[in-house]
Amino acid sequence: MIGTMGGLLVLYVAFAIVLVWLGVNSVFVLVFSALILWMQWYFSDTMALRAMRAREVTVEQAPQLHGMIDRLCAMADMPKPRVAIAETDIPNAFATGRSPKRSVVCVTTGLLRRLDQEELEGVLSHELSHVAHRDVTVMTIASFAAIVAGILIRSAMWGSIGRDRRDQNSALVFLGIMLISIVVYALSFILTRTLSRYRELAADRGGALLTGNPAGLARALQKISGEMGQIPTKDLRAMEPVSAFAIAPALNGREKTDLSALFSTHPPLEQRLENLARIANQLGT
Repeated sequence: MIGTMGGLLVLYVAFAIVLVWLGVNSVFVLVFSALILWMQWYFSDTMALRAMRAREVTVEQAPQLHGMIDRLCAMADMPKPRVAIAETDIPNAFATGRSPKRSVVCVTTGLLRRLDQEELEGVLSHELSHVAHRDVTVMTIASFAAIVAGILIRSAMWGSIGRDRRDQNSALVFLGIMLISIVVYALSFILTRTLSRYRELAADRGGALLTGNPAGLARALQKISGEMGQIPTKDLRAMEPVSAFAIAPALNGREKTDLSALFSTHPPLEQRLENLARIANQLGT
């Protein structure tokens, strides 16, 4: 994860230098991109709940769910997040929010119907690990270069960059910005997805160590993966807005290729199960 973030940092610096060299109004682009990212980060919990049409639930409405989260938060010595439920048969869960004190853990009704207590605790501990690790903030920062490059690509396509240049010089600047932005976008996209996969493995480890029961989380992942394969693709697309935050991707790569794995937000199920098996051996369980 440190290596990936280092690669993104080098990409940021190199991209900024190139923008200045090309004469782009880089201050405006960087500030505008930062504003967009800040809004995504600050309102991440609200946007995710609205996208899933989820509702926050009280202790009276979901006593068992609240009880599990209370116990896990006490064990982890962390603030309790808000609790929400999404009315969908898709078995999944996600956590989001700009800080541990402004976070929410959401589970679907499909997940609650399918998992037993140990499996559900495994899923909840995984999501609480994301909250404790501030993964929403980490991934927001990591996506900065992609946002900047995306804005520059659109600006170049609209012809708003390089208007003060003339003839051949203007065309060369336009082409240079377009090509460099595409390359930066592609590289930052791949690095961000790589970081996301590592964050999922870290959350698996954190959750397994918190409960001391890696087998419970492993069984949950196997159940979720198997059940997701039975749900129509058109229904799974409803969860795409929060797929990167979910314990399993909305569209779980039914056509498994090396290229799809490179672009995936989550590691393969086999890798996650192997990771959990190693943790179980370390714990002697």
